[in-house]
Amino acid sequence: MGRWPVRWHHALLTLWTICWFCIAGRHGGVSWHYLKQGEQLLFGQVGGGGLALYANHPELQIGPVSFLTAGLFAPFPAGIGERLAEATMSGLGMYMLVLIGRAAADHYLGTGVNHKRLQQRVLIAGLAFIPMWVEVSVRFAHLDDVMALFFTTLAVRALVRGRTVAVGVFLALAVDSKPWAVAFLPLLLALPRPNWLRAGAWVVGLVAVAWLPFYLTHINTVAAAHFTIPNQPASSLRWFGANDPVTPWWDRPAQMALGLGLGALAVYRGRWAAVVLLAADARIVLDPSVYTYYNASVLLGTLIWDAIGQRRLVPWVSWIALISLYGSALIVPSDSTRGLIRLAFAVGSAAYALLWPDRRTRRGRDGRGGRRSPAAVIPAQRGPADDETWTPPEQPPNPGPLYATGT
Repeated sequence: MGRWPVRWHHALLTLWTICWFCIAGRHGGVSWHYLKQGEQLLFGQVGGGGLALYANHPELQIGPVSFLTAGLFAPFPAGIGERLAEATMSGLGMYMLVLIGRAAADHYLGTGVNHKRLQQRVLIAGLAFIPMWVEVSVRFAHLDDVMALFFTTLAVRALVRGRTVAVGVFLALAVDSKPWAVAFLPLLLALPRPNWLRAGAWVVGLVAVAWLPFYLTHINTVAAAHFTIPNQPASSLRWFGANDPVTPWWDRPAQMALGLGLGALAVYRGRWAAVVLLAADARIVLDPSVYTYYNASVLLGTLIWDAIGQRRLVPWVSWIALISLYGSALIVPSDSTRGLIRLAFAVGSAAYALLWPDRRTRRGRDGRGGRRSPAAVIPAQRGPADDETWTPPEQPPNPGPLYATGT
């Protein structure tokens, strides 16, 4: 923008974020007390905490990394600390947009992609993402979900740049922030096969460091994995015949297995950019609760898919997600209908990401059947009929040191 080192679409998205922050801030911090309670329990400021935290409070389905992060705001007066936390989480959402835009630029480096069009695509998708991000970061102040999605975004950025260890570390921190982030682990499979073991070892090691002390010192901690919540009337579970008043016994394992399975299938089909979206779809379609902040994970998934997984100028998947999930929660009075809309979006978006023909990119597999890293996949040459400016390369693009695999 003129002589300022700020991109115009970032400036617009920042203003958009501030507007939504002001709107949501009037009735924000709905769930911040859970983070404060957990932080106080973890550091022994109240009784029954420490390593017995999850054994005594299974309702706190929040990872220790999130409680540690909440401790950064503890020195401030309660009201000021909460507002600082909300502002920080909102800022992370804006930073995530920057990271995904850079990841998309790196992914398409040397392919003739018009970067001005790419910026426009990130802008349009970001306009849909921000309202849902402010929902989770300001209105509900769910620091755990924010941290899980932030670390996952860092993992996507590291994946595009071929940084094996960083991918494993960031995915582990996501799981240590919120357990359901396990469903994002298929991103590991998008790394070159020789690097799977090293990245997986980092995930296992860091997850063990964060969680094992609680389980080894208090065996009752396992009860936290079986904690149930009410099965709300608007849940899509009702359309599967699950009318139990609380979470069915099979629900959490099925939710996790579905997210992991769909993510692995996406990587196998060379569509790793759909992993986050598919994991979020599995969450919202099988979760007994229907809080609107759940949709933030869906919008992050659509943002990654619209920016990296496809090249259409208009990221319509993000806007369909916003209108169908958030819009229905505001204007559709019928619980059953809202559940059906949620189910239809999850099934439709998953089918589109996995099955819709994509002639413009090769599958992320080499001629011998081995999987390539996202950075090593060279998109097929595009013709002038496509939506972006296309320059035929004189020779296959050289990824260069930016795309070197390893750490």
